[in-house]
Amino acid sequence: MIKRNENSRLRSKVKIRKKMSGTTEKPRFTVYRSLNNIYVQIIDDTSGKTIVSASSLSKDVKEELKNAKGKIAKSKVIGNVVAKKALEQKISTVVFDRNGYRYHGRIQAVADGAREGGLKF
Repeated sequence: MIKRNENSRLRSKVKIRKKMSGTTEKPRFTVYRSLNNIYVQIIDDTSGKTIVSASSLSKDVKEELKNAKGKIAKSKVIGNVVAKKALEQKISTVVFDRNGYRYHGRIQAVADGAREGGLKF
């Protein structure tokens, strides 16, 4: 059974995705948050492929997450890591897809971390 908040998030997500799409020049930066973890992908919607991804469960990020205390700090680190990976792939501008979540807390921290890492959106 879907809870009321989850249902409204999914409705919001559908509205957002109708208007937003990632291209090869400007891919979509999407964020998913579960109760304990955060997942980020940069997706080219024209080819349907994920270009860059990272999560708080990734093995290559574990060392950097040891210093971060709390979910918001971890989210900021994940945003920074994805930005570095994207710049290695020569991606500098993206479209931010908050995936129906409100822009505060962990979602805002991911965006701030990505901006600090060098991404523009």
